[in-house]
Amino acid sequence: MPDKVKTNPSTRRAFLGTAAVTAASYQRILGANDRIGVGFVGFGLIGKQHVADFKKFNDVDIAGVCDVYKPRVDEALAYIANPNTKGYADFRKMYESKDIQGIVVATPDHWHALLTILACAAGKDVYVEKPMTVCVDEGKWMIQAARKHNRIVSVGTQRRHGKGVAAARKVVESGALGKIHSVRMAAFRNIYPGFGKTPVSDPPAGLDYDMWLGPAPKRPYTAHRGLYHFRWFWDYSGGQMTNLGAHIIDQVFWIMDVKGPTLVMSTGGRYALEDDGETPDVQDASWVFPTFTMHCAIREANASRGDPGQAYLGTKGSMTITGSYQVATELKGDPVDDIPKFQGQPIGGPVYSNTAKKPWIEPSSGGVASDSRYGTGGEDTMSMNERDWLDCMRSRKRPLCEVEDGHRVSTACNLANMSLRLGRSIRWDPEKEQVIGDREAAAMCVRPYRAPWDAALRGVVKV
Repeated sequence: MPDKVKTNPSTRRAFLGTAAVTAASYQRILGANDRIGVGFVGFGLIGKQHVADFKKFNDVDIAGVCDVYKPRVDEALAYIANPNTKGYADFRKMYESKDIQGIVVATPDHWHALLTILACAAGKDVYVEKPMTVCVDEGKWMIQAARKHNRIVSVGTQRRHGKGVAAARKVVESGALGKIHSVRMAAFRNIYPGFGKTPVSDPPAGLDYDMWLGPAPKRPYTAHRGLYHFRWFWDYSGGQMTNLGAHIIDQVFWIMDVKGPTLVMSTGGRYALEDDGETPDVQDASWVFPTFTMHCAIREANASRGDPGQAYLGTKGSMTITGSYQVATELKGDPVDDIPKFQGQPIGGPVYSNTAKKPWIEPSSGGVASDSRYGTGGEDTMSMNERDWLDCMRSRKRPLCEVEDGHRVSTACNLANMSLRLGRSIRWDPEKEQVIGDREAAAMCVRPYRAPWDAALRGVVKV
């Protein structure tokens, strides 16, 4: 566990203060065969990948799988091919199982927080997919539940496990790049004209749509407000800012060792795609930190520039990260020589020295190359993150991608979307985790849950 991966002091003390006791008691819970029983909520695109990964771990029993779409439960049971695995339509029944010690949450985003909170209350450790939340305060509630019930909660922002990212962090810590004043990143693709439009209809047979909606507002069913395409609707997600943005912003937060921004600004809209989605297909967001700025550009209908990954711009050099990292040097010279010469300076103006420029630092590179958007390539960082969660379940040590880390990253994403929807910048106190001087923005930090899930939430945490 890297030394600089920290919680806030109070929550850090609470976390470590229970570790010795819970580690011993947890070994008794695991039983004589020392295998961890895991249950999965959600068997969609990422849920199935998680099942495939956990099937490879020889110290795991896949004890349960739950989905509100029955055909997916049936498919999951056939895929797992273990007669002891139980299928569930209601996660609450699965949470009652004494054979399950850990829950993997891979549902639509609007369910992530509540499923995690209720799992913690049921005495389960949790691996929850990103984005961890759809509003700021959900992250606070998740931390509250994890600390109250002494649970290990990992978040699916796995790319910080990559060797290149870890090495890049050391480059920053060494000061080799000088003063890093800007971080730039982007996520570009072209899916024009989009996914089309789907009319209001009855849900497919076997889908419990009311349970699918859960704490989200009641809406008429359309095919895009369901399997996979949910992520382009504000009720359930935050578009690419919370989808891909969460991955790259997590790496920046870890590498730069920051808690959160002081100012957030975002613009954009749904300008190009011709479908029924709501979240932006063009978005530019900027976050201001005490010593640097961070900018993210999202394009859904133009991929010509590709995905440059992350760029860390320092006074002595620049570093780009796309799984692997590359360091390029800036050139040191006389600043006066960079003043345009034109016809030369009149009397009394700066005097050019024509000093030869020299590199500030030596170029370097390292890590394993991977796809800049999806993090795939020579390393399986998702499997590494899953393994870390399992190991921390046994040791009761803090995971590398812990719930507090996920909360900070999700907060940055959610603040950007709030700024875009309000049409103005938002001032933020990263220590108090509060909006400053904007009641309308502050109110957007909470989304009311639909009954009966509002009562279920309040039964576990203080809202």
